Amino acid sequence: MSSPRKNTPPHLPGTLVVNEIFHSIQGESAAAGLPCVFVRLTYCNIRCSYCDTEYAFYEGKQMSIRDIVDSVRSFGCRRVEITGGEPLFQPEVHALMGRLCDDGYEVLLETGGSLDISGVDPRVRRIVDFKCPSSGMDRKNLWAIAERLNDRDEVKFVIGDRADYDWAKGKIAEQGLGTKCPILMSVVFGQLEPVTLSEWILADRLDVRFQLQMHKYIWHPERRGV
Repeated sequence: MSSPRKNTPPHLPGTLVVNEIFHSIQGESAAAGLPCVFVRLTYCNIRCSYCDTEYAFYEGKQMSIRDIVDSVRSFGCRRVEITGGEPLFQPEVHALMGRLCDDGYEVLLETGGSLDISGVDPRVRRIVDFKCPSSGMDRKNLWAIAERLNDRDEVKFVIGDRADYDWAKGKIAEQGLGTKCPILMSVVFGQLEPVTLSEWILADRLDVRFQLQMHKYIWHPERRGV
């Protein structure tokens, strides 16, 4: 596998390397089921075992913030999510999110839990995907993020097995996450049955939101741009 430091996107003022921009149904988060425009940025600094967007590691084209905003506007949808890859890796993402907020969009950011979120515009809803052990990337979690969370944010755990579930349950308590923001749990698609995770949550009376990757049930799970 290629080194995550190879072919990193150039940091050119006023531009970002974009993998794809598309209009779809939001498949995850508290906004699940709602129409949303997705801006998927290129590159990721971690390599999860179950990653379903490896094509975003290096594929993409340089776009100005103005052109990205024009593309988002063309869909006529007021909700937009910045995702990746790892969107916070590209510094100009902050200017993009600020511009979208200024233009009246509801802006969501999905980030992998390894990079500081303190510089994110406070108008943005931050969805932090802390990595469980089966991802192979739990050592990359930046737990200082927990201190930055507020009730507009969301924390997500993708569960691959019972060990992941028990680990996530422990981290929720250890970091006091349940008192700070909504907690989301979903399964690694095709690896853990949704009913199994649901039963664990119910048995433990765990106050988290179970979620499916809805888009993978609407369209083929390997289809891009949905």
